[in-house]
Amino acid sequence: MLLTIDIGNTNTVLGIYQGDTLVDHLRIESRRSATSDEYSALVGTLLAQRNVPTDAIKHAIIGSVVPPLTAVFEGLCKRWLGHPATVVGPGIRTGMPILYDNPREVGADRIVNAIAAYERCKRACIVVDFGTATTFDVISGRGEYLGGVIVPGVGISADALFNRAAKLPRVDVAKPRSVIGKTTVDAIQSGLVFGYVGLVEGLVRRISAELGESPAVIATGGLAPLISAETTIVDEVIEFLTLDGLRMVWTRNSATRGGRT
Repeated sequence: MLLTIDIGNTNTVLGIYQGDTLVDHLRIESRRSATSDEYSALVGTLLAQRNVPTDAIKHAIIGSVVPPLTAVFEGLCKRWLGHPATVVGPGIRTGMPILYDNPREVGADRIVNAIAAYERCKRACIVVDFGTATTFDVISGRGEYLGGVIVPGVGISADALFNRAAKLPRVDVAKPRSVIGKTTVDAIQSGLVFGYVGLVEGLVRRISAELGESPAVIATGGLAPLISAETTIVDEVIEFLTLDGLRMVWTRNSATRGGRT
């Protein structure tokens, strides 16, 4: 079995693959203060509850945007596997040219999302990832990572309103009854949901015009179903796009090492 580990700013998502099949997944909080021992106990317990013994996991790959936690999970994997995990970063074979001015600046999650999306579409595409930040990653019809857009995530925007505006309440991010809010809560929810719908539609149109073609649009991340349901510009929502991209990167790098899941 292969363990894929997507370490994000808010949550860490782990996927367990048997071959190309995702057999289970876990979602835990990304706590920068947690130790390798703490995460080992937590993840080990959660896997045991799912009847997945840790000794059944033979390989692991880590994609991280939180450097302190990268080392923590590397330690966890070394203890379980007896050998280092693969870490997405410089020197890793991705099979995708990164046409960023400085490729080292591109987060691991954005790279693996792009790889998984292109393998699915085999044409120009845009990945919209609704995470802590909302990111747009653009892939050419030749399978090149061209760059993208980063904006504050929906949750960050909601928190900013609550923290910076004394009379505005904290609200759940949910679809309101109508675009024109009849209460303060409705009005904030309308801005968060329909505001981000408009943001997605506007940026996708501008990116498409710059590309000179109509790319496929794939959404992923926690709020992807909510936002994508309110627009026709998104072609597909794929919940575990990042995990699948990690699996693909591991496969491409394991070919030279004889690794098997």
